Amino acid sequence: MKIIETLKNVWKITELKDRIILTLGLLLVYRFGAQVVLPGINIDALGGLQAGMDGGILGLLNAFTGGAFANASVFALGIMPYISASIVVQLMGIAIPYLQKLQKEGASGQKKITQITRWLTIGICLVQAPGYLASIPGLSGSTSMSAMLVPGFSENMFYFSSVIILVTGCVFAMWLGEKITDKGIGNGISLLIMVGIIATLPQSFIQNAASRLEGNGGFMMILIEMVIWLLIILGSVFLVMAVRKIAVQYARRTATGGYEKNVFGSRQFLPLKLNASGVMPIIFAQAIMFVPSLIGGSAWLKDTSTGVWMQTNFADMFGFWYNLIFALLIIVFTYFYTAITVPTNKMADDLKRSGGFIPGIRPGSETSEYLDKIMSQITLPGSIFLALVAIFPAFVMKLMNVQAGWALFFGGTSLLIMVGVAIDTMQQINSYLLNKHYDGLMKTGKNRKAVAQ
Repeated sequence: MKIIETLKNVWKITELKDRIILTLGLLLVYRFGAQVVLPGINIDALGGLQAGMDGGILGLLNAFTGGAFANASVFALGIMPYISASIVVQLMGIAIPYLQKLQKEGASGQKKITQITRWLTIGICLVQAPGYLASIPGLSGSTSMSAMLVPGFSENMFYFSSVIILVTGCVFAMWLGEKITDKGIGNGISLLIMVGIIATLPQSFIQNAASRLEGNGGFMMILIEMVIWLLIILGSVFLVMAVRKIAVQYARRTATGGYEKNVFGSRQFLPLKLNASGVMPIIFAQAIMFVPSLIGGSAWLKDTSTGVWMQTNFADMFGFWYNLIFALLIIVFTYFYTAITVPTNKMADDLKRSGGFIPGIRPGSETSEYLDKIMSQITLPGSIFLALVAIFPAFVMKLMNVQAGWALFFGGTSLLIMVGVAIDTMQQINSYLLNKHYDGLMKTGKNRKAVAQ
């Protein structure tokens, strides 16, 4: 079979093999840390905490950390504080001249931005860690934190040591991600999130399948769910890979391939992604969706009909109003994030400097306006498709009566992250194979018979 032959080819390339082994080893360390419970917590008391994470927004947060959130482990905060810090720094780069200057300084500027992101990550951890620890008794149904600790362990000592451990755990996870990016294969931070999501997938599937076999639809419903799941994955792959190709003409270009040759009128394409913002609009929208239920539970609205309505409708991530507002926010944030991350002015300037132009469009400002117009046109269907994928778990939950944990894998951030990271990693492996004269993972056909160097 071709897949077996391709895997053999992967193993023949020493550098690629070493990178894959290192990546798997570091991911294993991360998964091991997710099972190590914070010192002082009675493991028997964690059952209530794990039950409190079943479905809903907390279930989604738990899925991102691979169950570490519900295990009260040393990696309970996961890598999400680093993601939050990266988003903040990226948004601040729009308004702060110093960060804009660093962005233009190339590798040296990026190094300083990385350092700023790391320090901001520690600051976010110092805020999130005490909040997480304070929420453990309420989520687990316990009367107080002291009731969840082993006998003789001081509550004050637990809070002090646990904050330090949680911050250290997040920094260590950040280090693991950076090492995977530098020495392994794929984007390390994204791989850590994906592995955490995949870790909860088998348990969610088994629980849902057991429920079906006990009389909730039977084996046929399991097959129908799997078919729908695969179709959603295919749709997500299309969303991640789809591009609009803009024809670009080069008046004169010199290409070197062992000899020099003048190429006149060569035509290439400028790919504009249908979904240039990735999963960031979903992450932004989900952060906003926490706000209505918090406002509804505030002191001045808690006992009013408006407050009760807000708590009821916006605490249920599978409810109608939650998903309606969620979808609208995703569409808005898709336009916003695409506008700040796709520099059409810079793209037009780069084309002009390299002697390229879009046929029928003047180089410079007209090219920038044309690219901006095309991006606006393709962003609308891309944002609507992204919103539909994001809220599809609610349709599955309501129409097919699947369990909440399994429903989360039918769309939303979890599925898009898994698809996007898998495609990115396969493309990197593919480039290694093609450089060594082998067919890649993403290409069909017979293996080239050249020997790897």
